[in-house]
Amino acid sequence: MRAYERFLNYVKIYTTSDPESTATPTAARERDLALLLVDELKAMGIADARIDEKSYVYATLPATPGLEQKDAIGFIAHLDTAPDAPGENVRPVLHENYDGGDVALGSITLSPAMFPHLAQMKGKTLITTDGTTLLGADDKAGIAEIMTMLERVMGEGIAHPKLCIAFTPDEEVGAGADHFDVSGFGAKYAYTVDGDAPGLIEYETFNAADATFEIQGVSVHPGSATGIMVNAGLIAAELAMMLPQNETPTTTKEREGFYHLCSLKGKVESAVLEYIVRDHDREKFEARKAFCVEVAETLNQKYGEDTVKVTVTDSYYNMAEKIEPCFFLVENALEVCRALGLDAHCEPVRGGTDGSRLSFMGLPCPNLPTGGRAFHGPYEHITTEDMDICVETLLGLVKKYAE
Repeated sequence: MRAYERFLNYVKIYTTSDPESTATPTAARERDLALLLVDELKAMGIADARIDEKSYVYATLPATPGLEQKDAIGFIAHLDTAPDAPGENVRPVLHENYDGGDVALGSITLSPAMFPHLAQMKGKTLITTDGTTLLGADDKAGIAEIMTMLERVMGEGIAHPKLCIAFTPDEEVGAGADHFDVSGFGAKYAYTVDGDAPGLIEYETFNAADATFEIQGVSVHPGSATGIMVNAGLIAAELAMMLPQNETPTTTKEREGFYHLCSLKGKVESAVLEYIVRDHDREKFEARKAFCVEVAETLNQKYGEDTVKVTVTDSYYNMAEKIEPCFFLVENALEVCRALGLDAHCEPVRGGTDGSRLSFMGLPCPNLPTGGRAFHGPYEHITTEDMDICVETLLGLVKKYAE
């Protein structure tokens, strides 16, 4: 099968992870896709394909005879889709010979005015949502491309070193590496297949933290509130305005960091604000976290001790720190992309991947493209041709590491 054919099967399986759950996987439905993949891997002839109790899928393809001494190389993608948009009852729509213009997706429109790269997809077969769900290219496109690469390697007798494959749960909620068996995986180096535009190789991610502000107010009847009431909702609004208004996701780009308000729940008695804090620069990242603490202290001085409690928790760090010492991983990927005629280049990721944490766990993992765009929402799309070229990128790397 071509990668998109597998992809169309995978996206129909509901695998949205659950940010409120502490189980692994956070949603039992993720295991449905994991089990299917194990069956497919075994049907290909990969005998050791397996799923563990946490729903991590592992498989290895032994090296071609004579290449056993070559370094093993790994490829990793994730099973879950983001909880930012509905992921159940996904109905992918194919638009053959796409004309490069607007595409009606129910009540919304996928437009080059919003996504200029669509003009470059003219003439290709575009895959979109029906406008009611996300598509799931993040990261079922990566899974489909890895599976197709394996089928091609085995079916075409392509010489290869040992190939180590893993599919992880819960990447979208930041837990994809929590129970990853680095030592059992079998490779010193790997690539996550979780990016977007063909030719784009990513090895820099944000340093990331969560900052949760809990505000305790005092609620009494407003008619007798003079000098007594402490309105947690108003303090929450004040707190939000104390953080730099020009340092949000909508006002920053490239390596500029930000504070992002993800959730605000509140009333007079209590309020909670949940932020994510991001910066590529580690020193600036630490300063941002310290500023969150400073804001809480300032409000406590104004409204009373223990009015505001802040909890700052690190999520992951910029994987460039661990990849730069083995930069050949990036150089090899760029070389393969250039050989395929792609615009081979690197850009910093304004986010993270499983590789962000895996790199700090001893498994350096640059990120490879899948061809998907506009992840995490109903505008998500991909083309069959871009999926094909991403498969060729994987095959090129397999051949490169066999040299």
